[in-house]
Amino acid sequence: MAFDVRRFDIYRKVPKDLTQPTYTGAFMSLILCNSRHLVSICCCVFMLFLFLSELTGFIATEIVNELYVDDPDKDSGGKIEVSLNISLPNLHCDLVGLDIQDEMGRHEVGHIDNSMKVLLNNGYGCRFEGEFTINKVPGNFHVSTHSATAQPQNPDMTHIIHKLTFGEKLQVRHVQGAFNALAGANKLESNALASHDYILKIVPTVYEDLSGKQKFSYQYTVANKEYVAYSHTGRIIPAIWFRYDLSPITVKYTERRQPIYRFITTICAIIGGTFTVAGIIDSCIFTASEAWKKIQIGKMS
Repeated sequence: MAFDVRRFDIYRKVPKDLTQPTYTGAFMSLILCNSRHLVSICCCVFMLFLFLSELTGFIATEIVNELYVDDPDKDSGGKIEVSLNISLPNLHCDLVGLDIQDEMGRHEVGHIDNSMKVLLNNGYGCRFEGEFTINKVPGNFHVSTHSATAQPQNPDMTHIIHKLTFGEKLQVRHVQGAFNALAGANKLESNALASHDYILKIVPTVYEDLSGKQKFSYQYTVANKEYVAYSHTGRIIPAIWFRYDLSPITVKYTERRQPIYRFITTICAIIGGTFTVAGIIDSCIFTASEAWKKIQIGKMS
């Protein structure tokens, strides 16, 4: 039998099932080829996200609060600045006055320094605005008709409190406190002949910014009651009382920024940790890729 050169082939024939393209094989090849690139991209995005998060935290300031027992403002001379704004829509300005008294013996009737009266309701009402100081001892200040030349028979003490603050004005976005707790207090529907007692517990508050500059303010809690008072001579003239006492506890708010060394350490940890995890994932993908190649070669053999 003659030998046919055309049938001579030194290369082994590849089985037909290995040369037949399939969707599964194409999908696996695509995944294994592109997975390592995808891991690199995901790791870069992840590192960028963590870096920006840490950078935002480093730039921003945080407010740390603490409590301690002390008088924070020793240079104030034992005084506290008070700002009061109150409207009495049914009491004439000639009758409205501010009286101050405390346990150090102060008793001032008709305080007029740094105060202003504004007519309301065509002269039938009054808005009293005043700034004054009180001693750092228990006491009270009250809006009344005690300083009037002639006492009215039935003074109407219904009122709205617009503002009552102690110390420096403190407006910080991240500090929410009761610095003006009585703002908006409305007693227009109360008994016109009733007295009003506001019991205040004043809490010294210090705010220290990044530069170390301090502001001294005061928060306060409040409880109130209204009553018609009588004595053996008859009904007592009503007034609006603000009775105060100071808390020995001081609240301090301090602005702080993350130290630069902590920021650098965190960034290094992010980079190192991300590369470590990426290396582990890449190693797993490489192992899977090699295993898949061996499977393919095994079919061919």
